[in-house]
Amino acid sequence: MKSWGILLLFTGFLSFAQDNGNTVASALKPIKIYESGGVKIASYDFNSFEPILHKKDNTTYVINFWATWCLPCVKELPYFEQLNEKYKNQNVKVILVSMDMPNKVESVLIPFILKKKLQSEILHLDDPDANAWIEKVDAIWSGAIPATVIYNANKSMFYERSFTYSDLENELLQIINK
Repeated sequence: MKSWGILLLFTGFLSFAQDNGNTVASALKPIKIYESGGVKIASYDFNSFEPILHKKDNTTYVINFWATWCLPCVKELPYFEQLNEKYKNQNVKVILVSMDMPNKVESVLIPFILKKKLQSEILHLDDPDANAWIEKVDAIWSGAIPATVIYNANKSMFYERSFTYSDLENELLQIINK
């Protein structure tokens, strides 16, 4: 797992938001916007992205850090999509934060989103100084992906691991029911 953290330290990051209407990131100021094939992705540095990690409203947020090159990440994406669909009318918001390289957004990330028909809000994080922001996501995070934060106004949990759908849903329900 430490090797993922080291890899992330030496790569650049972009933050992108899929423009599918009502997005959490719509109030944030992106550093760049990419658009192709009807998919709009906004790029953020960590300071611009960070408010998404601290919202205190009536919504439960499921924020997954992933990348198209991460096989465990790609394997679990359908579970986040399923969760998004099942709970979208129950004040649950799934946000997929891509850790792909900035120069891969148009050539890899957007085609991946289109091919997989992802419907969750998608952001791409562009902040190469991972040492400055990884512990702001969670103090125990090594920087390895996949990693997920599930939180609401009352409780927050961090997971540096892959999920099955049932595990993911159970963790969500523990947050919702507290």
